[in-house]
Amino acid sequence: MNFFKKNQMLIYVVALMLVVAGYLNYTSTQHDLDTTIQATTSAEELNATKNIGDAQLVSSNTVTTEENLSNIVNTENSVVEEESTETASTNTTNNSYFTKSKLERDTMYSQMIETYEKVLNGINSLETQKQSAAEEIKKINDTKNSIMIAENLITTKGFSDNIIFVNGESVSAIIGAEELSQEEISQIQNILARELNAKIENIHIAIK
Repeated sequence: MNFFKKNQMLIYVVALMLVVAGYLNYTSTQHDLDTTIQATTSAEELNATKNIGDAQLVSSNTVTTEENLSNIVNTENSVVEEESTETASTNTTNNSYFTKSKLERDTMYSQMIETYEKVLNGINSLETQKQSAAEEIKKINDTKNSIMIAENLITTKGFSDNIIFVNGESVSAIIGAEELSQEEISQIQNILARELNAKIENIHIAIK
């Protein structure tokens, strides 16, 4: 009888141990599973945070790049505007020079013609004086017409800023250009020689 009771007690103990072992194994498995889930969740959250950081960085770089590009464009525009302003200022100065010089030249011719006309129309002027005055007036008008034609022809060559001065047999032309090629110089010389009846050695060309 004691033998059966001992066996029964041993069975209970073994069964209890099995139950405890099973519970401990379940608890350990559940803990590992929770740890894995937490680790996975943390990794996903870390990746999500990293991706957000990358997007912000790209956005920041994009803004910076656009700002730099805008600054570069603005700088280039400023340089172009400054160069355009300088060019416009230079062109204005040159235009003023040519306009003023032509006005002064034409005024001089007008004053000369006026002086000769006084002699021509003077009561006390001699016939020889009147004849000489008439010839001088004709010569001045012919010179003015020849200058006008020559300047217009030079303009057609691409030099809108130009002025011609005639002093006896000497003819001087000032051209608004940074430089002139030999071909351009020859073209201008030919125009001056033909229209003003000047010799090549008496023609002087300068640039401004």
